[in-house]
Amino acid sequence: MEKKLKFGLGQYAKPTPKKLRRLGDGLLLVSSIVTEETMVDKPALASFALIAGVIGKFLTNFFSEV
Repeated sequence: MEKKLKFGLGQYAKPTPKKLRRLGDGLLLVSSIVTEETMVDKPALASFALIAGVIGKFLTNFFSEV
């Protein structure tokens, strides 16, 4: 049986699917590395990368499997 993804505020407390959890963790890792590498030379890019990573990781919590 194929499971479907559900997105919404009510899904926040439910377990996040493993693939999405890995995607969120990977996004946060890459954004942290980009932030660290560009902080001195390009602070605007560093800020954008960090914000994008944190928001991406946070949004994966709103998915669950039905």
